[in-house]
Amino acid sequence: MAVEDYIRERFFPHLWCPGCGHGIVLNGLIRAVEKLGMSRNEIVMVSGIGCSSRISGYMDFHTLHTIHGRALAFATGVKLSKPELNVIVPMGDGDALSIGGNHFIHAARRNIDMTAIVMNNRIYGMTGGQYSPLTGPGMMATTAPYRNIDQGFDVVEMAKAAGATFVARTTTYHVTQMADIIREAVVHEGFSVVEIMSQCPTYFGRKNKLGSAVEMMKRMKEITTPIGSKKKAENPDLIERGIFVQEDRPEYCSEYSQIIERAMGGK
Repeated sequence: MAVEDYIRERFFPHLWCPGCGHGIVLNGLIRAVEKLGMSRNEIVMVSGIGCSSRISGYMDFHTLHTIHGRALAFATGVKLSKPELNVIVPMGDGDALSIGGNHFIHAARRNIDMTAIVMNNRIYGMTGGQYSPLTGPGMMATTAPYRNIDQGFDVVEMAKAAGATFVARTTTYHVTQMADIIREAVVHEGFSVVEIMSQCPTYFGRKNKLGSAVEMMKRMKEITTPIGSKKKAENPDLIERGIFVQEDRPEYCSEYSQIIERAMGGK
């Protein structure tokens, strides 16, 4: 299929701000699905509310645009009822780790086969630039005019601790790596988490004087390094990117089907 076959052109131009990283994530997702050669009917995309969640409206798959923070709960219902489908859940800071944090850790614990894409722009962009669980201390936001004092979550460490069997991190600067990681996450049988560091020049960048979208992307190149690189040993403050976890473990839907068989007396 051509790239154009995966998008709903009637909904373009998109509503993201100029320079927003979410359009780059959309591109990476399309490239990943295109390389997999999947039919649109094999994919269900479930999203909640937020800038990132608009992706589901632009992709021409089966899509559910649900309530804030409950994307993974709806996705779990879809996967249990139709386990043969590939379920992708794009989320932002709030959907994934604030109001949706409880669903996140339990979806990981269960190891249900779906791909959670966490777009980390460190801010609540749609509702006015409030600080989020990923903003981090010392940063400015509309709800932190004298700087934020909350410690931020580490998405990778949280996903690993909760039991996700595929955990990765990349950035909107590293577009080729992003598409490759999303592709591997989708085909992985288990709960996959892909954190994508994304720029928000409108709120996070402007409030924290980080410059234009281009400058913010260049900074993501400078502050990240591949897993296990010499640069990380020399500068422990660098953020590692790549695949951190990729392991086999019993998948929830498969285990649940065995429960049904036992309940039916083995028939």
